[in-house]
Amino acid sequence: MSKQVLLINGAKAFGESSGRLNETLQGVAKEFLESSGIKVAETHIDSGYDAAKEVQKWLDSNIVIWQMPAWWMGEPWIVKEYIDKVFMAGFGKFFKSDGRHRDNPNVNYGKGGLLGGKKAMISVTWNAPLYAFTDKNEFFEGLGVEMVYFHFRKIHEFIGMSNLPTFMCNDVMKNPQIPQFIETYKAHLKKHVLPNLN
Repeated sequence: MSKQVLLINGAKAFGESSGRLNETLQGVAKEFLESSGIKVAETHIDSGYDAAKEVQKWLDSNIVIWQMPAWWMGEPWIVKEYIDKVFMAGFGKFFKSDGRHRDNPNVNYGKGGLLGGKKAMISVTWNAPLYAFTDKNEFFEGLGVEMVYFHFRKIHEFIGMSNLPTFMCNDVMKNPQIPQFIETYKAHLKKHVLPNLN
């Protein structure tokens, strides 16, 4: 059975953002993966989707890659809406319960997932510079991008998946370095995605 990656574009034109960079990065991932012999499925959330068909895409895919901008320290609302609708449509396939048992309801929360062996990855675009994430005196207190998306990583763990390292483009409004972003993303995919498809 051939390996498949599901690319989900969570960008939405709003305010100063048109979503062009996220569309570009989605295209980079698609081209890179297909040229590596990987089957690719795609969803552009803002173009509409059928929840039942999305469930099947997740079931058919080995890795899910989210492509999205950062809005107010997290994912755009359309991404959360997608998760609410698709994951509930996947009840019994994505997860069977919250993992607990009445005998001891204090333990094993979040361990009822059914998608073990599958992986998820986040690719995000930020106006914030990298320094804002790495320096303890700056906005994110040196805790890094994985801390900012801790909740999002836990969403995947709840359904049994594990997470690959996050890819991030920084300073995309004031100092966009598109060619560098593209090459760095390809290197990230080569290092973290391809080995998990072999």
